[in-house]
Amino acid sequence: MRDDSFLIITGLSGSGKTIVSHFLEDLGYYCMDNLPTKLIPSFVDLWMRKEVEIGKVALVVDIREAGFTTEFPKVLKKIRKKISLRLIFLEASDETLVKRFKETRRPHPMAKRKSVLESVALERKRLEGVKNLADDVIDTSSSSISQLKKFLLTRLLERKDRKLQILIVSFGYKYGIPLDSDLVFDTRFLPNPFYIDELRVKTGRSQEVMDYVLKAPETNKFLSELFRFIDYLMPRFIEEGKSYLNISVGCTGGKHRAVVLAKRLREHLKNKNHNIRIHHRDIYK
Repeated sequence: MRDDSFLIITGLSGSGKTIVSHFLEDLGYYCMDNLPTKLIPSFVDLWMRKEVEIGKVALVVDIREAGFTTEFPKVLKKIRKKISLRLIFLEASDETLVKRFKETRRPHPMAKRKSVLESVALERKRLEGVKNLADDVIDTSSSSISQLKKFLLTRLLERKDRKLQILIVSFGYKYGIPLDSDLVFDTRFLPNPFYIDELRVKTGRSQEVMDYVLKAPETNKFLSELFRFIDYLMPRFIEEGKSYLNISVGCTGGKHRAVVLAKRLREHLKNKNHNIRIHHRDIYK
């Protein structure tokens, strides 16, 4: 069993455990936050027997639970005899953690009549034993969210070939731009089949409309520039840690030009080995 199928994330409060959990969830992990330590062995047994339909697991555990520092090492030793897992410990400098707590205005979980700095120091001391058990220790002091995601992809999860989940939507501007668009491309400057009597009632799925739109020199120039731009963006989106990308292609009514170009964009990206879905939102309106 690969040791990235079962991850346990722990570390100092404010070090980025929630960000890592959300990112792992985007990668297909079943993430559970603050599962009581004593329940972890039972959960492992269920997972091993496949009594829960869960493939990859990421548990987030930390000092919020009373008795964590004494109970967790015992439980970890017990479950390591059953499964191959990876324990990831996140930390950051005192200065960074204090700054993060001040920015969020959230209380430190150990703040009982103590300053944030005193709480950070106490937590660091109490978690030293857990840190020594970790397979990977990550200092997030100077890491941006994208850098942290990149580290997880390339060094921990060994997924340099990660693919984006891409949804391409054709739409009509007269009905509004899709609200969840990441990228929007306007094709209203291209020749419009609507003004050709025999093409008006057809859609961009018909060969006649496709031929009409694609034979125009400006269409080919636009597609060339669009493909070049998209090819430039894809690896950078992946490097930044983006999991999903919604690309919207619009024309006036969403019936002709947008449909044709959305289909051509899908064909181009499919050849680049991405995971693609396409939806023609307004084609029959």
